[in-house]
Amino acid sequence: MEWIEIWWSYLSRSKTGSMGEAGMKLQNQSSVNRWVWISLGAVFLLFIIVQIVSFSIDRTKFHLGEKVGIVSIEGAIFSSEKTVKELDDFAERKDIKAIVLRIDSPGGSVAPTQEIYEKVKTLRGVKPVIASVGAVAASGGYYAALECEKIVANRGSIIGSIGVILEYPVAVDLLEKIGLRFETVKSGEVKDMGNPTREVTERDREIFQSVIYDLHRQFLDAVVEGRSLEKSMVEPLADGRVFTGEQALNLGLVDTLGTLENAIEIAANFAEITGKPKVISPKKERSGLLDYLLGDAKQTASSWFQPKPAYRWQWEK
Repeated sequence: MEWIEIWWSYLSRSKTGSMGEAGMKLQNQSSVNRWVWISLGAVFLLFIIVQIVSFSIDRTKFHLGEKVGIVSIEGAIFSSEKTVKELDDFAERKDIKAIVLRIDSPGGSVAPTQEIYEKVKTLRGVKPVIASVGAVAASGGYYAALECEKIVANRGSIIGSIGVILEYPVAVDLLEKIGLRFETVKSGEVKDMGNPTREVTERDREIFQSVIYDLHRQFLDAVVEGRSLEKSMVEPLADGRVFTGEQALNLGLVDTLGTLENAIEIAANFAEITGKPKVISPKKERSGLLDYLLGDAKQTASSWFQPKPAYRWQWEK
């Protein structure tokens, strides 16, 4: 019986030793895995930090040489904030000697258009601003270019549409069909002018028309001043019609025909830049997912239901 006890004791020690070695191996493997995951996490975190820092730094400031800045107006003009800020930023930078205002817009709301116009006007004598027209600079898009040193358009660009428009829906018949009625309490007869839930009165039309005429006069005056034209020459052109780039050149509405590259060359000449200038665009801001998906849908819907005068080419909705 002794030999059985001795053999059992030997097996027990061997088994225990084997389990101990296996346990050590498992422990070592677990430690290695932990450090691998920690290392991967650190690398990922470093990558995120580098991306954030690189995005927050305006790398265009590190480009050597004299520069021409490009500020773009694309699509309908609902807000002037972005464009005005970019113009201000480029105006303050000593390395940027001239600005090209690249316009591809059918116009938009009156006040934002005028704010861009006034901002460009304040830059006269500070830095040359050259307008470059892409496919279209109509109505407010053209208005925004009027205080630029020169307006450069392509031969087939759509130019003009000097005028104002105001439109809003009247939903009285629709509301009657669905059995919905609105009650309006107001302090004056025309306080709810433009209300889609009631019929338009002659008084409404008279007041709205007077506003349109005054805004049209402001546009007309801006063309006369900015293009150094006689009012009698501009008035026949200011009925809302559009022109090609070639027609606009012959009428004095633009200065020359050319591309964006030509506009950059003209800006460089105005700024007396020697050699080929470096071209700089504003740092792009990241938009949220909803901004990407919805775009200007909110402003578009708002402008459709509210009676806002607009320097807008009617062909673009």
